[in-house]
Formats: sequence, structure tokens, C-alpha cells
Amino acid sequence: MENLSYYEILEVSKTADKASIKKAYRDMAKKYHPDKNAGDADAEHKFKLCNEAYQCLSDEQQRSIYDRYGKEGLQGRSGGSRRSSGGFDDLGSMFEDMFSGFGGGGSRRRQNPADMEKYPLDMNVDMSISFNEAVFGCEKEIEFSYKNSCTDCKGTGAKDGKLSTCKQCKGQGQVYMKQGFMTFSQTCPLCQGTGSSAAEPCGTCRGNGYKELKEKVTIKVPAGIDSDNRLRVSGKGNIGKRGTRGDLYVTFNVKQDKHFIRNGNDVYIEIPVFFTQAITGETINIPSLTGELELKLDVGTKDKQHFTFRGEGVEDVHGHGKGDFVAQVNLTYPKKLNDKQKELIKELQESFGIESKPHEGVLDSAIDKMKNWFK
Repeated sequence: MENLSYYEILEVSKTADKASIKKAYRDMAKKYHPDKNAGDADAEHKFKLCNEAYQCLSDEQQRSIYDRYGKEGLQGRSGGSRRSSGGFDDLGSMFEDMFSGFGGGGSRRRQNPADMEKYPLDMNVDMSISFNEAVFGCEKEIEFSYKNSCTDCKGTGAKDGKLSTCKQCKGQGQVYMKQGFMTFSQTCPLCQGTGSSAAEPCGTCRGNGYKELKEKVTIKVPAGIDSDNRLRVSGKGNIGKRGTRGDLYVTFNVKQDKHFIRNGNDVYIEIPVFFTQAITGETINIPSLTGELELKLDVGTKDKQHFTFRGEGVEDVHGHGKGDFVAQVNLTYPKKLNDKQKELIKELQESFGIESKPHEGVLDSAIDKMKNWFK
């Protein structure tokens, strides 16, 4: 990677503007950051190269020199200055935004440990429902476990709610690690960023700060729900230290049906059709979501041909009408013929005359052309 140009390292073009370069660097830095690639020497090396490339390309003066003279042009010039407009200052603020999830942004005000929740108040449960339950809607009862803050320790996990300064981060809520010329902060794994830990675990909740309780709730599943759709049940999530209760989210998984295939709000079904029915264009009854439909085949219906019934599909879960119902024809042919059937088919073919041999005109000319090759 070190043999690549700075533009190639960040995977941008030479005409890329500052915004594009900054975005590319953020993506690459996230990908190769040591906190996400612990012990990976190759990722660490690539991370350093990305830093080097960004420091140059984010500064107009350094970039201009680099474009004209390459890396050699930066040696001994102002490219090493840390006062450049797009260099370290910009880099530091960027990392504060990028890695705030790792405990970055030490200058920000840290929340009082006694007020910080040990768990999110909103929660999710998965529910599996059948195809017809999803199409037509239904009522389902679900049993789930939720967290309720321990009153004895006020949700801190410490006996009588007494906390002491965290020994690992010394109350900072963050631990620091150095990578080359840069230092990064990371949320303290012991106190989870609070800066405090229990002097003695609470005996009621065993230091967890909460108790788990079970509850049942009946929900109304709307017609048209699909896999990965979520339904919010207000006020049925976890309960926090101050008695505030979050929401429960139900994520659905819809089981497949044996005959119907769903694609969004459209529904497909495969209809086996005997070749004689397709030839004569018969009318057949087929199953649908709401009963039977009449399918009028075209004369000479082709294999895999689609017939669409508008508005006979699934109702949109947001109330935007219904999808379509699509019947796909799968032509079937007899596996065996008796002598009488063979004779009847032969008579039928002969009754069409030259129309029953469409290949002859085409193949005869091809054969004559081939014969000329060997004269």
C-alpha cells in the first residue's frame, strides 16, 4: 500500500474536492482503526498511511506541492508544519466525532454516574408469523422479559447506592492509548465511562443495577406486515432509574407459503398448465388470496408467461392500496404416449400443413449453404 499514491490510498481521484477527501478518509480510518482491529499489524500500518495521505491532501499548499513534485517535494518544505489549515487541528476534531462511540470527545461534559442508565430503555423482540397472518393481519400475544431498575441501589449496582472512583480510569471515564504520534481515548471497560464503580455490590440485584421481569402483551398486527418490519408498542420497554419506561419494538419474520410467493405487495403463484390447454386457450380457475380467479389463457400461451390481476395482491401496510396478483404459467407435457395418442398428434400436426414445419425453410437454406463450403 505504501507504493500507492496518496490519492490511491484514500481511493479518490486527483480532482476530488476537500469534502470527498475528508469523507474517504473517515471511511478508511474507521475501517483500519486499531480499536477495531486489535493485534492486526497490517491494519495498523494502513491506518498510519491513511493519516499520512489525509494530512497532505487536506492542506491546499501541501497538496499543490505533492501534485507537482510527489512525496520528495514535501521533504524539507512546509509540509511538515502542524499549523496547516487542513492538518492536525482538522484531524483532531474529526477523530472526536468519528470515535465518540469509543469514549472520544474528552472535552465534553460527562453525565453524572448516578443518572446514567445501565441499559437502553427501548428494547426489541423478534416474532415469527405465518404468511396468511401477515397478509390479513391478526392479534398475537407475546411474552417478554424487561429490565426494571433496582430500587435498593437506585440502579447503580452498588450497595446502598454508594459509588467509589474507578480504579482503572481514576474517575476519568476514559482510558488512553497511543498510536504513533496520536493519542486516542476509549471508554473505560470497567466503569463503562461513568468514572465510578461500586464500592460493594448490591445484594438485591447482585451488582447488575436491575431486575428482570416477565410480562405479556397482546398486539394487533396490521395487514400487509412483512419480514423486517417493526411495530412499536409504546411504554412496554425497560424501566429506568427515574421510573421512565421505554418502548417495545417487535421485529417480524414472515414464514414462506407453500404456493404463494410474496415480493413486496405483489404475490406470485405458479400454475401448471397442460400443453393442450395452452394451445386452445382454455379458461381455468386458479386460487388467489381471497378465493378463486378465472384465468383466460391466450391461444398458444407460452411457458413462463405472466397473467396479472391488478389489485389482488397484499394490502400495503401503510395504507397505499394493494399490490398485484401474478400467475405464472408452467407448461407441462405428457411423459408417455400410447399408439392412439401418437396417431392423433400426427393427424393434428398434418392438419396444419406447412405451418407445422416452420424449421424446414430455415434449415434447408442453412444446409445448402453448408454444402457449398465443401465444393
